[in-house]
Amino acid sequence: MAGAHSSHHRPPTATTSSSRLLLLLTVLPLTLAAFAFILQWRGGITDPVTRWSPDQNVFPGMSISGHQQQQSQTRSRSDCSNLFPNSHSPSFPYFRDWKIDYSVDLSPKICITTSTSADLEQTLPWIFYHKVMGVSNFFLFVEGKAASANVSRVLESIPGVKVIYRTRELEEQQAKSRIWNETWLASFFYKPCNYELFVKQSLNMEMAIVMARDAGMDWIIHLDTDELIHPAGTQEYSMRQLLSDVPGDVDMVVFPNYESSVEQDDIKEPFSEVSMFKKNYDHLPKDVYFGNYKEATRGNPNYFLTYGNGKAAARVQDHLRPNGAHRWHNYMKTPNEIKLDEAAVLHYTYTKFSDLTSRRDRCGCKPTKDDVKRCFMLDFDRAAFIIASTATEEEMLQWYREHIVWTDKALKMKLIRKGILSRIYAPMVIIQSLKESGVFSSVIAKAAQTTISKDKFLKSVESSNSSRNGRSEMISSRKIDAGGVSQAIARRILEVIDDSIPSAIPPLSPPSYDDADFLTS
Repeated sequence: MAGAHSSHHRPPTATTSSSRLLLLLTVLPLTLAAFAFILQWRGGITDPVTRWSPDQNVFPGMSISGHQQQQSQTRSRSDCSNLFPNSHSPSFPYFRDWKIDYSVDLSPKICITTSTSADLEQTLPWIFYHKVMGVSNFFLFVEGKAASANVSRVLESIPGVKVIYRTRELEEQQAKSRIWNETWLASFFYKPCNYELFVKQSLNMEMAIVMARDAGMDWIIHLDTDELIHPAGTQEYSMRQLLSDVPGDVDMVVFPNYESSVEQDDIKEPFSEVSMFKKNYDHLPKDVYFGNYKEATRGNPNYFLTYGNGKAAARVQDHLRPNGAHRWHNYMKTPNEIKLDEAAVLHYTYTKFSDLTSRRDRCGCKPTKDDVKRCFMLDFDRAAFIIASTATEEEMLQWYREHIVWTDKALKMKLIRKGILSRIYAPMVIIQSLKESGVFSSVIAKAAQTTISKDKFLKSVESSNSSRNGRSEMISSRKIDAGGVSQAIARRILEVIDDSIPSAIPPLSPPSYDDADFLTS
């Protein structure tokens, strides 16, 4: 009996303990997963994947009250009437149940200035995206389509947006400005196309500084309407948070730019359709950049199609001045600048096939290798202009597919793994959600109920016609009469006398493969 009793109650073996532990480890995760599923199904928790999906209108730093707007089942394309579906009665704030602080005590106060001729399909998403980012004021120097009565009426109806028309009066005022009579911008004067635009932007930035100071702004940044700020590295995906963390002794913050990498040739709405971007040299290890340079360039003149030296935000302070479209300077000191490690400017360049012909139509240069150097600063712009001016529609489309569209899936995956290409969805999701919530249709509806004054109407007509009727009408940068000739001669004399002030910083290409030895040594 004793033997039987002892064998009946002998302690568990190691095999038995392992089996029980294995059973516990198997059952416990399954139980927790089932419990989480039940909670989620009943609305108890939020799935982090669905939280950031395009079907949600939740963004960092923004709270949602009530039920979300019903999702639109169709995707808009190129038609302006389709861009703003589900028209709502006008209301403000346009964000409806999106809790975006519109009070006057926003801190820091950020403004953006731009020079544009774009229509509402581009400017409205651009403006409201940056409002979500925390930008409160916009100084829009408009001409062409942007200055037309229908477009400018909408732009002027948006709180925080100031529209400045390119009229003869404005050009005469800028011709008397301080920077027009200085030498650091002189090498860009009296040249067509991109050089003319560069001068316009600089002169407009000078005026915007005064407007920013009068409006009590803390920061000013110059962006084109094909560029979006990507404030990566901030918890709330916010420019306000990004700039509020900048040390007080910093005068300028440089945003390296990422360049759009389109994957199809029929894009109509770049902000809503492009998600792949090529990273800037400043955000890549040097060995990765130069080690994959040739594959990333794909036979084009440079790593980026266009510029690679980013854009900058400047602290609004005394003696501030532009230093070309990409940087700022100060008359009394060398600005203390920092370059951001994660945040960037997303540049949507050549995203539409029509960009080839639209750039061609804005410039009257001859499609020769020598003349395009007089008109364009960057190699790819020169090549694109020649193709758009000399090739047939079919040849242009083939060239566009070979040089701009990324169709090689294996190459894309390789460069994504290397970190050169990156998927960035946040701007796409934000703009799509703004559209579907009725923001754009609301502001258009509100503007339709307002009337434009006779004075503003005449300004819009003059500004709209200024770019249409003559590419060389800009008094301050191109047109040289008898007085202009003498002024140009006087400027050259000043250049000889005072060559101590460095020239304005133009759009610059990223480092080339030839720079590898110098930059890695």
